Amino acid sequence: MPEDLLLEYDYGEYEGVTTADIRKLRPGWELYHDGCPGGETPAQVFERARSFVAEAEDVDGRVLAFAHGHILRAVGAAFLEQPVEFAVRLSLDTAALAFLQDGPNGRVVGFWNLAPGQ
Repeated sequence: MPEDLLLEYDYGEYEGVTTADIRKLRPGWELYHDGCPGGETPAQVFERARSFVAEAEDVDGRVLAFAHGHILRAVGAAFLEQPVEFAVRLSLDTAALAFLQDGPNGRVVGFWNLAPGQ
């Protein structure tokens, strides 16, 4: 079923603009730190990610989610109870798979950025 919490980051004025082009105008710009003018702030995206993680915890069984990379990277950070800026360290390629799970020592990454055929 569609889940609004997993909608892609609202890029506002940066919709359709590459990271390289944004950094020409704003050197050092980082999505999960600076956000997008006219779009979402990192805090807003992170709140959606945390809300999704909380909803998933209430499900009896596994949860399968398909979404765009930037929101899924925020979900990964939220699941691991890290700040939203941690999402910068979670590269996620197109059509890649990730598996987040509860382990004996708490929340862990089972695998991340697994490309089809690997």
